[in-house]
Amino acid sequence: MTAIRVVVVDDHAVVRAGLEQLLAGVDDIEVVGQGEHGDQAVALARELAPDLVLMDLQMPGVDGVAATRAIVADELAQVLVLTSYSDGERIVAALDAGAMGYLLKDAEPDDILAGIRAVSRGESPIDPKVARQLLTARATAPVTPDLTPREAEVLGLVREGLANKQIARRLGISERTVKAHLTSVFAAIGVTDRTQAALWAERHGL
Repeated sequence: MTAIRVVVVDDHAVVRAGLEQLLAGVDDIEVVGQGEHGDQAVALARELAPDLVLMDLQMPGVDGVAATRAIVADELAQVLVLTSYSDGERIVAALDAGAMGYLLKDAEPDDILAGIRAVSRGESPIDPKVARQLLTARATAPVTPDLTPREAEVLGLVREGLANKQIARRLGISERTVKAHLTSVFAAIGVTDRTQAALWAERHGL
């Protein structure tokens, strides 16, 4: 079994050490690097080509949202947010930047491990508290959100039942880019998985 290669980014050394200890206890996840701010996150993602960056949001200098946007834009790795913050504005910003999932630091250790594995499978793990905040934050959004033409295209193909790999082939883009578009779409329309997204697209005639 190939281990999921992870870079841990958090400005608190104790948190980084605790996460490294947690991840060292399983066979299918390997910590390949650590960083303490957003600039390091981007540099490590570029240098080490990890599968996933476990990203804090509030850090000195470049924050986690900006770092996530840079990492996803350059298709360097998937990003899973792990933070103490569950306010709607920050959640939306992180997901709009391309984060595949959003977990809170008070999560059980098993939930963090499960979240990493879920992202590696192309899923979008969202803490239940975060999901509630996300839906509240999107409750006042327009019925027809401001999707880019490509995001609308991807959502339409999800409605048709196409998998990410098929969508990537159809549109001539990478599977990772499809996942990033889907994460933005989920945040824009206030859903947390592709089934809900397909139902939303059906209801709104997309």
